[in-house]
Amino acid sequence: MTPSVGSGRQRPRRGRRYVALLLLLIATPAGAQPRITETDARAFVARQEQAWNARRLEAWFAAFAPDATFTDQAYNGLKPPVPYGTSTLRAARTQIRKAPPSHETSRVFRVAVAPDGRSAQVTTSVGIRSGERRLCASRVQTLVSAGGALKSKGQTDTYIRCRGR
Repeated sequence: MTPSVGSGRQRPRRGRRYVALLLLLIATPAGAQPRITETDARAFVARQEQAWNARRLEAWFAAFAPDATFTDQAYNGLKPPVPYGTSTLRAARTQIRKAPPSHETSRVFRVAVAPDGRSAQVTTSVGIRSGERRLCASRVQTLVSAGGALKSKGQTDTYIRCRGR
């Protein structure tokens, strides 16, 4: 004896469950990118510094977005900064590999998180030593959340006169 099609209990359709789950994921903030915090930004800069000083260049470059730019400029008194030039990520890779190793010490002195929490501008004071040469700069980076990880859109280093020894 075969049961009739209309008799007995009916199971809920799987398709309805999947649609309900999908709607729940879309409607909840859990699917959204996490907000960038000041703590995240400071930790990002610390990881960058560690990678640079250990000469782990691939780890250092991995912290940058593919469209990142690198700008160097000099500040001289009351005049506007004088740009040296801007490089793409690809050009920066080539230039840095040719440069002698250097050691950086940085101090974050400003983190400005955007109101929506999706980006942050970080300003850092950087001391650079390359052999006997000593340089000082103010570095500005814009950090964004990309795929759940922080990435820098690049950096602008404004070289300034070093104070003291």
